Amino acid sequence: MMPGQIPDPSVTAGSLPSLGPLAGISATTLTEHLKYADLCNLGAMLSPLHLLGKLGKRTLPIKAEKDEEDERRKRRREKNKVAAARCRNKKKERTEYLQRESERLEMMNSELKAQIEELKHERQQLILMLNRHRPTCIVSTDSIKTPEKEANPLLEQAEAK
Repeated sequence: MMPGQIPDPSVTAGSLPSLGPLAGISATTLTEHLKYADLCNLGAMLSPLHLLGKLGKRTLPIKAEKDEEDERRKRRREKNKVAAARCRNKKKERTEYLQRESERLEMMNSELKAQIEELKHERQQLILMLNRHRPTCIVSTDSIKTPEKEANPLLEQAEAK
């Protein structure tokens, strides 16, 4: 009987009388050992791992699939590496652009503030000149309306005396 074969139900203790004396054991004991061994083989043959081992003997296709999977993984990693480098470069360029724009706007802001200060100073000078000219002006001062804030306090004090 081959290992993994289902035992023949006709095998009994009396059907193997000649093997007992050769092996040095009785025929009944020999038959029991054979039945137990066949049941163990049958159990091993029906186990899921045994079936998977017998059915899954595709060493070359599995190796080819593994190599193909490795190749796909390498291509995917390479593409990801290139995309990550592109993303880092883009982010760096954007940061540099924003830095330059920030510096430009700060410079423009300081120039505008300086211009505001110059204009305020020029305004003060013009108001001072106007207030100095008023007393000597031929045009009546009643027709000229100037805000109270623009009047020079020093000239007002001089006029009050």
